[in-house]
Amino acid sequence: MARAPKLPQIDTEERFLAQVAWAYHVEGLTQEKVADKLGATRLRVNKALSEARTRGLVRITFNTAFAACAELEAALKARFGLRQAYVAPAPMEQRDVQMIVGAALGNLLSEVLADPAVRLFGMSWGGTLNIATRFVAAMERPDLEVISVMGGLTRGSDLNSFEITTRLADLIGAQHSYFTAPLYAGSRESRDTIMRLDVFREVLEKLRGVDAMAMAAGDISRQSLLMRDGLPGDVTMEELRSLGAVGDALGVVIDAEGRPIAHPINERVIGIGLEDLAAIPNVILAAGGPNKVAVVRAVLKRNVVNTLVTDEATARALLDRG
Repeated sequence: MARAPKLPQIDTEERFLAQVAWAYHVEGLTQEKVADKLGATRLRVNKALSEARTRGLVRITFNTAFAACAELEAALKARFGLRQAYVAPAPMEQRDVQMIVGAALGNLLSEVLADPAVRLFGMSWGGTLNIATRFVAAMERPDLEVISVMGGLTRGSDLNSFEITTRLADLIGAQHSYFTAPLYAGSRESRDTIMRLDVFREVLEKLRGVDAMAMAAGDISRQSLLMRDGLPGDVTMEELRSLGAVGDALGVVIDAEGRPIAHPINERVIGIGLEDLAAIPNVILAAGGPNKVAVVRAVLKRNVVNTLVTDEATARALLDRG
């Protein structure tokens, strides 16, 4: 009998215990305030404090991998004006960063997608979001629709928007729909023509009206799915770097301040723009690893992200003013 692969796991129960204990013992909040902060009942907070002591998580110091993470989460929220930060503990091996961030995102999405107020959910694409679908809890949400928020790659991949959207919708028993367009048009003129079509105008308005969405950010290297498989044939990474590019979000190539670079590629993106994110109630950005620090910081500077999911080392790098 084949053994199941060993994947890094996020212990959501212990994470909650650590959050409660940190807020109560370190921040000095009352149980009522802790409950308000974490969106839990006072009874659950009371039981969590007791369970944390029973497990030995709280002694004189925190005896859990999530202690440092709770401190980093609070610092990220304060620094970047986030509503929520989810910092996964650093994995033993650097190559597991994407896996652990994807696992953290999957656990977070299990909470987000269980909320009956979320009726339309937008899903981007990429390696981290693909991994996240392995960790989302199965549920039945026939009243929910999952929609891809980016155009797809012309090259087939299980990291593409169509595959990820379908997989997530099937897992949670939801409806799903696609943004059936390539990510980039051949020119600005052809992009404008496509965007003026009634069918695309309707879809774009739908995308702008999602209740929550998950997105990734890519750097300018071969590690990025977009740079590797999605760049138009007449665009190179070298020319993007020469213009100050640090990465992309939703296909828009940005500089270190989060501004779209002055390159025609940004006039060819078919889809919603970064400015549209400000009207979405919960924009979740998931990314981690040393190669992602510059682009994640750039996206955060735009003040359109509500929730950040990352790893411990990336969180520390984001907070490093140096």
